[in-house]
Amino acid sequence: MLQLPPRACRQLLQAGRRGYAVAHPGAPAGLQVFNRNTKWLQKERAAADVEASRRVDYLRDEVASRLCERLLDINRHFPQVLDLGANACNIARVLTQPPDTSTNADDPAPPNTAPISTRISNLTAADSSPTLLNRDASLPFNSSIPITREVLTDEEGALPYPDNTYDAVLSSLSLHWINNLPGTLREINRVLKPDAPIIAALLGGDSLFELRTSLQLADMDRRGGVSTHVSPLADVKDMGGLLQGAGFKLLTVDVDDIVVDYPSCFELMADLQAMGEGNAVIMRDGKPIGRDVLLACEGIYKELHGNWEGGREDGKVESVPATFRLIYLIGWKEGERQQQPEQRGTGQVNLKDVLGGGGLGPGQ
Repeated sequence: MLQLPPRACRQLLQAGRRGYAVAHPGAPAGLQVFNRNTKWLQKERAAADVEASRRVDYLRDEVASRLCERLLDINRHFPQVLDLGANACNIARVLTQPPDTSTNADDPAPPNTAPISTRISNLTAADSSPTLLNRDASLPFNSSIPITREVLTDEEGALPYPDNTYDAVLSSLSLHWINNLPGTLREINRVLKPDAPIIAALLGGDSLFELRTSLQLADMDRRGGVSTHVSPLADVKDMGGLLQGAGFKLLTVDVDDIVVDYPSCFELMADLQAMGEGNAVIMRDGKPIGRDVLLACEGIYKELHGNWEGGREDGKVESVPATFRLIYLIGWKEGERQQQPEQRGTGQVNLKDVLGGGGLGPGQ
């Protein structure tokens, strides 16, 4: 059961699919989009307020839970696992919890109620922010999983691990801040053992499109121009090519929308800051957003995207939604045990026989 913060009118819902505009693609090697030092400072300052930081873990905990569900489908033991960009070790906490025991009507097999941590010999949690990484080091879940915390001095450079070290690499809500995503994926492939998976989740697509459009319209109305207030994100159509270019096989890429309702856009902005998920674009306007722009943004947000109670004409806006679009990635490092396509020409069955003989008729 997802535990939400005690702020009124906040409810976590899963939205249906919708059409999306094309977002900024994954950054190619050498292109610096994000200021890594700014992002490090944001995470350090956010984690320094422990209670506020834990109160906004609802998104990271939910995404970590959905990511770990994908690990349940892999029936093997994992001696060494790397959690890259571990944040506050949200994945480690989820791994120690028993999986959902509700059965699927299409799957009569009894569920495995043992925590996934029982199949992991050692979990290495790595992150660039020592304050966030060690924030929950004293909590009880640490005794339920063998965990090693390591502070990375450079998340975008060469990973400080030998080749073929890990049986799986997990990453939740961290890769969307990487400038050189292709290079990082190649490094992950290098440290994985043959036939080992990467399972990752990152923000992408039109995440926070409600806030993005409202701020842009407010900027145009009050300042006569547009500033970058929400960071650009990778689009789902780019991710398969990035994984393939890094050497991964048997790829799976899927998307999921999480919509959180807030009393107003101000609570949304406050929570993003408390998460350490503020804007870190290099070319952003370094000045704080003006009061007039914020007030205009609030009105536009409610008018365009608000959840109305009692109808638009006679009712009032009771909350505003914020959409987080998650891109889930699964890729496997090439290995001898993987299924391989047969050589061309080795088929034993003629396709015409499968189709009933004769092939397609004239004009078909």
